[in-house]
Formats: sequence, C-alpha cells, structure tokens
Amino acid sequence: MPELPEAECVVRCLRGRILGSIIVSIWVGRRDIVRHGIDSLNWYIGAKVEEVKRKGKCVVFTMWRDGSSRYIVVELGLSGLLLFCRAPQPFPQHTHFVLKLDGSEPEIRYWNSRRFGRVHLYDCLEVNRFLDSRYGPDPLSLSFGLFASILRGRKSRLKALLMHQKVIAGIGNIYANEILFDARLHPECPANQLNTNQQRRLFVSMNKVLRGAIEEGGSSIQSFKIPSGERGMFQKHHLVYGKEGFACPSGCGSTIRRFTVERSSFVCVKCQRLPRRRCKET
Repeated sequence: MPELPEAECVVRCLRGRILGSIIVSIWVGRRDIVRHGIDSLNWYIGAKVEEVKRKGKCVVFTMWRDGSSRYIVVELGLSGLLLFCRAPQPFPQHTHFVLKLDGSEPEIRYWNSRRFGRVHLYDCLEVNRFLDSRYGPDPLSLSFGLFASILRGRKSRLKALLMHQKVIAGIGNIYANEILFDARLHPECPANQLNTNQQRRLFVSMNKVLRGAIEEGGSSIQSFKIPSGERGMFQKHHLVYGKEGFACPSGCGSTIRRFTVERSSFVCVKCQRLPRRRCKET
C-alpha cells in the first residue's frame, strides 16, 4: 500500500496540476532516501516538468532542459505520499524530498513514515535500465493472450504471481485478494493449472477490480491520499480484504477466513476452492 490504483490516482492528480511548471529548487532531507543521482541535483534547477507517468507502483517525472530529458522516479513504498503544499510551513517529520516549483502548485513534498520508498534521479539510459529490471508489463495494458501465456508458463501460486512485480507490475496484497475473490480462485492454486475459462475469469476480474479502484480514487487505508489531499473511497467496496470472520458477500453461507503465507490472504474456502488436481475445462 499504495498499489497500482493509488499510484495511478497520484499521477492523474499531478498531471493535471504541474505539467509545464519549472523547478525552482530541490530540498533533500535524507540521502538514504534519495538513493541515486544526488550529484545531478543542479541539472534539475530550471528544468520543466514535461510529463508524469506511472510504472507499476512508481511515479515517474520527466524533466526537460536544454534539449535533453532527465527523470525523477518516486517509489511510494508502503506509506509514501506526494503532497502539494501552497502555504509556507515547516516540513513535518518524515518529509524526505521537496520540489519547489514555479507554477500553479508551488511545492510537492515526498513524505514517507516507514522509509521503504526511495527517490531516484536518472538520465534516459539509467531510467530504462532501472524500470525494466524491476517491473514487468502493466496489468491494464496486457492483452488476454499475453496474460494467459504468463499463467501457462509458471508453476507459482496465483497470489504470489499476481504480486510478483517483475512478472506483472503494480498489484499488491490488497488488490490480489480482491481480484482472486472476484474470480473465485484460490490464492494457492498453481497458475499453470488454470484452464482457459479460469484464465479469462482472472483476466476480467483483474481489470474490473483495478479500474474500479482507480475510479474511486484508490483505497485510503491508514494514511493514503492524493497530492491535493483527497482520500480514496474504494476501501468501502472491499469484499474480502480485512474481512476475516465476516459472512462471504456472495451469500454462500460461509465466512471469510484469513491465513498467512508471507502476506495475509482473505479467502472464502467455499467460493474459492483449492483444486487437488489439474482443473478441467468447464
């Protein structure tokens, strides 16, 4: 948390407010957070914000100056926020990176209490190398054919596969749980055991859940909000995540159970049966 929908909502908010702005200054609070490119900070002063995009859970700023581009890659991590600040005020604790801008939004602050996120400053070659080494294809741009080939080629358990950033970028624990319940598939089912109908069901559920979460502004669990301060509302639509002991929303008469294999999984064992042998075509 934040995951793909939250990162996408952050990007859309930033894109609508700061494109064309000029960087006036950069403040770095912790050099262990700004991991790469600290020696290139001066290049960014006077650069224009040309684009803001998302890669997986990352926010990627494209900066333009003197005929060339450089990039600021912000990993939101478990608790990272990018926030606008219009009125001059002290930096709150856990503010690690600040962009001061000449534009409609005078300041963007990167806040991260748990410090799992990072900020990287890259040139074109470096940014492509970094992103390609860490992230696979975006789930919202995948064709069904490519998605099915990913599933067929791996013995990994479904939930672990969905959360593997080098295979599919952007899905974390919250949305993996919601996607698998919507598809009525067990998290521990081996990916290569799905038949075509199940592959299609998972593909449809992945798009449905992620796009639905984006439309609702993401899930505001704990501290998440977009740069302008609004909180997401998709947490009100969670069907299984955090619902241990609640009745299954399908009306099957069972309850949601929680089990832990690295991360917590929330499952209706009646709706999401774990197959004992290879699934047959239905």
